[in-house]
Amino acid sequence: MKIVVLDGYTLNPGDNPWDPLAALGELTVYDRTNPEDVLERSRGAEILITNKTRLNADTLAALPDLRCIGVIATGYDVVDIAAAGKRGIPVMNVVNYGTEAVAQHAFALLLELCRRTALHDAGIRSGRWAAGPDWCFWDTPQVELSGKVMGILGFGTIGRRVAELAHAFGMKVIAASVRKSAAELSASSAPVSFPVEFVEMDELFRASDVLSLHCPLTEQTRAIVNAANIASMKDGAILLNLARGPLLDEAAVAEALASGKLGGLGADVVSVEPIAQDNPLLTSPNTLLTPHIAWATRTARQNITRIIAENIAGWMAGQPKSVVNKAYLNG
Repeated sequence: MKIVVLDGYTLNPGDNPWDPLAALGELTVYDRTNPEDVLERSRGAEILITNKTRLNADTLAALPDLRCIGVIATGYDVVDIAAAGKRGIPVMNVVNYGTEAVAQHAFALLLELCRRTALHDAGIRSGRWAAGPDWCFWDTPQVELSGKVMGILGFGTIGRRVAELAHAFGMKVIAASVRKSAAELSASSAPVSFPVEFVEMDELFRASDVLSLHCPLTEQTRAIVNAANIASMKDGAILLNLARGPLLDEAAVAEALASGKLGGLGADVVSVEPIAQDNPLLTSPNTLLTPHIAWATRTARQNITRIIAENIAGWMAGQPKSVVNKAYLNG
């Protein structure tokens, strides 16, 4: 069976062998594929693997041999899943591969915003400590997390793990959902071993000292962090976004950072990636940006390779897993 990976470099830049997929068929891997090359590289493939390379309805219609699509990510908006389903092509994604990696990154950003270790290290290396009149110095407020309120928007696997880490730091944890009421979220959430208070979303914005976003991007959540919701937040609150860039109204967030209404932003994602040179967050104060790397530990990437291979093997055996377009298949 012919398998083609259209954009495999970010998953395997050289340290994450493709062996699990290679064991399933004749494997061809491209590091990156430009839009104009997608059709040529995909022809004859029975299984296509994509990360960020788009597969639209016209492309799918021109690939009569295609039988299955694997997305080596959780988000699958790069594939027209309805068009695939109508052609009888299942689309499978990868979930729960990087919970530890993303939760760890959330706290890497949060701790740096609270203590600014890199900034003070740079100050030492520039000679400020050696030449200073005192035995210590600090250029930014040094913030403790204990006793602060951690708000989690989206209480799935990653949200729960971030909440657990917050509890370990002595924070009070509150959580909310965009789609569910506090009572519905409480009733439907998996049990946790630490205290968490489920609240309505407006209360989440009002009460959080740190607000961490872990919800999917939908029309309901697009620009959920907007001027109105920011206005209801505590002065100096810290915002973390490790979910999807368009959850933020970036202009409103930049304005809030400039005014001091928001005390800090840690973001691993932005609205357009790679980041546009005119993105207002690039010049915002108290802002830490990372280039969509929360997921990218070697362990997490190995998990993706293993899981997508398991998904495809399951499909080959007539037991497909993580199919995201069931509603459209043969519809």
